[in-house]
Amino acid sequence: MPSRFRLALLAAALCAAAAAQAQLKPAPRPAAAPAAPAAAPAPAPAPAEDPAAKEMAEAGKLSAHAWLLLLDRKDWGTARDSSASVFRQSVPLGSWMDAIPKVRQPFGNPVERQPVEAIYKTTMPGRPNGHYVSVMFASKFDKNPQVQEVVTAMRDTDGRWRVAGYTAR
Repeated sequence: MPSRFRLALLAAALCAAAAAQAQLKPAPRPAAAPAAPAAAPAPAPAPAEDPAAKEMAEAGKLSAHAWLLLLDRKDWGTARDSSASVFRQSVPLGSWMDAIPKVRQPFGNPVERQPVEAIYKTTMPGRPNGHYVSVMFASKFDKNPQVQEVVTAMRDTDGRWRVAGYTAR
């Protein structure tokens, strides 16, 4: 399998898994017929947002954005060196240096980028339990004004947030 496709496969697998899990919703339960008319139930309180999860999502988002800036500068080597240990172990340096310019070149130079969503998770398929954040960016480039970049960051073994996956389309 060509190395650039291995890179794309790894990034796509991480991001697709996160997106798929984020979209899972429990199946609706059939409603039991009430024996007698009942008063309208009180609205359920909004779920309290977990401050720790929010903080993790923000840390992952900052890490992802900083890493994308390295790609924007075409600093491919530093981007790989600063990525998560799982990423460096699964994507050899030569493969990365060959593949990433080919992924980014068709888009041209970056113009604008906005984070759209950051999803915090503690599990990812095929990965050990940990802290993961998948961040979706709406990006504009001079050759392609509508690019969706998805960066998955993880809290690495040393406690720092690092990128573990990337895809752009």
